[in-house]
Amino acid sequence: MPRTTDGDSAPVPQRLLAAATRLFAEQGYDRTSVQEIVEAAGVTKGALYHYFGSKDDLLHEVYARVLRLQQERLDAFADSDAPVEDRLRAAAADVVVTTIDNLDDAAIFFRSMHQLSPEKLKQVRSERRRYHERFRALIEEGQKKGVFSTATPADLVVDYHFGSVHHLSTWYRPDGPLTPQEVADQLADLLLRALRP
Repeated sequence: MPRTTDGDSAPVPQRLLAAATRLFAEQGYDRTSVQEIVEAAGVTKGALYHYFGSKDDLLHEVYARVLRLQQERLDAFADSDAPVEDRLRAAAADVVVTTIDNLDDAAIFFRSMHQLSPEKLKQVRSERRRYHERFRALIEEGQKKGVFSTATPADLVVDYHFGSVHHLSTWYRPDGPLTPQEVADQLADLLLRALRP
């Protein structure tokens, strides 16, 4: 992968994403120009367009990289041999921690996703749906086995948990009283309590 020559050894795509993420978080997506991104990354517009077709592609990748990580981790939890309640709890806590660890990315995306092109928006919705469906499958597995209550439909349980996750960027502060893991544990415990038969 090409590298810049100004002493920064980070690959160009990562530098562009880091610069875009910082600027989108500080100024907003719509108020950030391509020129500002390339200047902050220390590269040319040609380098940006070599890796990303547009600013829209950068916005998409800001969120997609987090979602890819979360999907990989969810798949690993779901595919393990642990009891379903342990797998669901691990997945429920993990999505909280990984969202908090990437809070700027989440905030940028939920604030700016409406500015994606229709094709990119459709792609993101499809990727999120795949994640939510795999998460829901764990709940349904537990419901079929009698481990979880069937009083609330699995779809509603998923919406309940992810509503909390998607709002983390509006209230969570790294210097606040709770660590990411403490928030994750409390939200995962709430979810499991709601599913108790």
